[in-house]
This record gives sequence, structure tokens and C-alpha cells, in this order.
Amino acid sequence: MNTRTLGQGLRVSAIGYGCMGLSQSYLPIPTRDEGIALLRDAVDRGVTFFDTAEVYGPFTNEEIVGEALAPIRDQVVIATKFGFAYDSNGKQNGLTSRPDHVKAAVEGSLRRLGVDHIDLLYQHRVDPDVPIEDTAGAVRELIEAGKVGHFGMSEAAPNTIRRAHAVQPVTALQSEYSLWWRAPESEIIPTLAELGIGLVPFSPLGKGFLTGTIGAATTFQADDFRNGIPRFAADARAANQAVVDLLARIAGRLGATPAQVALAWLLARQPWIVPIPGTRKLSRLEENLAAADLELSAADLDEIETASAAIEVQGARYPEAMQRLIDR
Repeated sequence: MNTRTLGQGLRVSAIGYGCMGLSQSYLPIPTRDEGIALLRDAVDRGVTFFDTAEVYGPFTNEEIVGEALAPIRDQVVIATKFGFAYDSNGKQNGLTSRPDHVKAAVEGSLRRLGVDHIDLLYQHRVDPDVPIEDTAGAVRELIEAGKVGHFGMSEAAPNTIRRAHAVQPVTALQSEYSLWWRAPESEIIPTLAELGIGLVPFSPLGKGFLTGTIGAATTFQADDFRNGIPRFAADARAANQAVVDLLARIAGRLGATPAQVALAWLLARQPWIVPIPGTRKLSRLEENLAAADLELSAADLDEIETASAAIEVQGARYPEAMQRLIDR
């Protein structure tokens, strides 16, 4: 697979792998052995960029990723995240990015991943109670100590990114970005272009919706987190089918799938954009990775731009409580 360069010269595969679904949110959850096998299948197919977090599980996702990638540790880039507090039962309990917590979180991640350094360490969500300069300073100390290679942020606002970058250069910003969530285009992407920071879109396939496999009549298992997302209400899905229809029209002409067109569109936006679709199936993994070789023509891109501008996507992307944790 071709590679791309994020900020600070960090080279990764053009498409990465988002590991969250191996332990939570999207049901059914694969077994540990199935998850490990799929991660190794991704490596065999050229993926070098893997995204996890301590909160996924919590904690179990890092263990799966660490075990799967141990045999080829030096050939891959592992990204993980800090930023949440936990109660005595290990349940996620609010935000914290205090410097002492950041350093303790990194020690835990290193242990669970079974590595001596983390290639890319993200602040998972901005903590409004801790100056971002203090958090960035803690990460800088971890980089100086050799425990972390690069600093990343997730869903941060432009001014927060600038303040952090002034203390410790930011390598990548992780944010939701896809054809049905284009908010980063107004301020975030110009800021990243100016500062030389890469963009790592999560949910680049709209949490599965842009694959064309989810319709208004689709039902999810009871604990699937999409049940609580306004954009996945049945009426919203019916209205948003127009986005999938657009992708399917382009895909049919190119002998591709809607998912591949959605990913190829992201890759065409900027050379420093690296999407991280997640999947629990080998067939979907192979489908996603094939998008790295799909070239959209100028006419294709113009058609997507013109047609998508006429579509008003329905439904909020998160419930209100979750949205309050974003864009600080």
C-alpha cells in the first residue's frame, strides 16, 4: 500500500485501521482471537497504522492490539489515546488531562500494549479544566523521555490546536470527517494546512451508513451505540439515503463500491489525510483497503461536490451530552 505523511514526518499507510469495534460499540463484538487474526490480516495487506485507546473496552482494546502486533512491532505505527477518568470499577467517569494523569495513563497503555514507546499519543478529548499548555507540556516530557513519539489531538477547536502546537508540535488531529460530516472543512482543515498537521478521519464511512448496507428498515442489536445517535433514527436514515445513492452512482460507473468511493473521496481531499475505517470482517477490510488504489477523476469529484451540496443531511451526529465533549 502507498504511504502518506502526517505532521512531523510521520509516515503511515494511506489507509489505517480503527480498532474500536474489536471490543465495543458495533455489535456483535468479535472474539479476542478473531480480532487478533483480523489485525494480522490487515498487516499482511499493507496496513501500518493502527488506532486504539485506553477507553475502548475500557482497556481491553489495547491488549488485543498489543498482542496482535507484537510479532511485527517495528513495522507498524500504533496510536492510542488518554483523556478520561475512571471510577474504582474501571468505568469511564468524565474527562481529565492533568499532567500527572497523562503520565500515569501512558504507563498503563505501555503495559497493555506490551511496548516500550507509543508512536502517536492523542488527547482523546480536550479537558476544559486543564490548560491545554499543561497537557501538551506533559506530552512533551514523555516524548523527551522516549516513551512517546508524536503528539496528537482529537476533536479539538482551532485555537486549542494552535495553543497546544506552540508547546509541543502536533502531528495529527483526529476528527470525524466524511461526505456526511464536512464541518472540519470550514476552520479545522485550513488550520491544519497552515500548521503542517495531518488529519486522521475516524468514522470515514459514517459509522457504516456510507457503505450502502444500512437502510431505514435496518435494526441494530440492543447495545449497539448507533441506536442512540440521532442521525441513525429511521426517518433520518431514509432522508440520508441520498448520500449513499450519490456514492452508488459513482461507484457503479467505476466498478467500485460506495464505501470505496467514500474513502477515495477523502484521500483526494489532501495528501496528508489518512482515514481509519474500522471493520470486523475480512471482506470489508479488503474492500476498504482497495480504495487506496481508486482514483477519482476531476469530473467525478465535481459531480460529488455538486450533488452533495444539494443534500441536507438529517440528524445530529451525537446525542447532546456527547457533543458537549467536542470542539473545545
